[in-house]
Parts: sequence; C-alpha cells; structure tokens
Amino acid sequence: MAIANNIRTILMALFVGFFVTACAGNTGGSGSSSGSGAARVSSSGGTSDSGVAYLKRNVADRIFFNTNTTGLNNAARATLLAQAEWLKQNGSIALRIEGHADERGTREYNLALGARRAGAVRDFLISQGVSANRLTTISFGKERPVSLCTEERCWTKNRRAVSVVR
Repeated sequence: MAIANNIRTILMALFVGFFVTACAGNTGGSGSSSGSGAARVSSSGGTSDSGVAYLKRNVADRIFFNTNTTGLNNAARATLLAQAEWLKQNGSIALRIEGHADERGTREYNLALGARRAGAVRDFLISQGVSANRLTTISFGKERPVSLCTEERCWTKNRRAVSVVR
C-alpha cells in the first residue's frame, strides 16, 4: 500500500511538471495569464505591459487564507488596497480572480470555498472603488495546487486567491 501511494505521488508530480512545462510555453490563444504577451491599452493611452509586470512584481497578484476561511487578514487587505489603486490607475485592465483551496475536504466543498474566497476579494476591490464589470471570479477548489505535499507548509500556499489580468 505504501509503495502504491509513493508511485501515485511520483506520477502526480510528473503529470503536474509536464502540465506546468506545457503551459509555460503557451504564448498564444485567449491569454488568460498576464504573461500572454498581449499588450493592453492603459487609461493613459500607452500599453500597460509594464503595468502588468508592476502588478506581479510590486503589488502582488495573490493573497492567502487561513484554513476553511474567507476572511481577509491584514496582509491580504494591504495587498488588495494596492491592487485597487493599481486598477484605478489602469482603467482598461480587468481581472479574473481565481479562488483556490488546499487538498483537504471534498471536491465540492473546496470548489464552494474557492468561490467564496474569490468573491471576498471581488467584494473588497469593489468596496475600494473598482468597477464590478472589470472583475470576474472563478473557483478551482483544490484542482490547481501550487505546492504538492500533505503538510501545512504546502496547504498554506494552496489556500489563495490569485488576480489574473484578462
């Protein structure tokens, strides 16, 4: 049984590695990530590629949650305040807010939790003056972990909401 679990873990890690590698090379298509190479026009009239890079580099594109919660801690609020200011300065940019959960719990529970987390981020940004029509949400539940292991250090990284320029 332990050998089967080890093999399953190794195969899952390989699958995720191949998937990430394949996605990293994708620069065309609909461009759902900020690295899609598609330039967007900012409210100042120029392209905002540097603005998108600025979001990831200086503002942060993700926040983290405690177990089974959707409440925003002080660090999350600070990040979202900076995102709201950035969005106000870049009026043509819209975000897709992705909600995620760690691997514990059922698929259905984690999809609902991810949706509530994405909604909490959306609601906060709207409360800061960002237009609701610039924000969409989606939940991936536990389906897209960034860290694979069965320890708190991994679960902490997977309980998140990520803002993706669309």
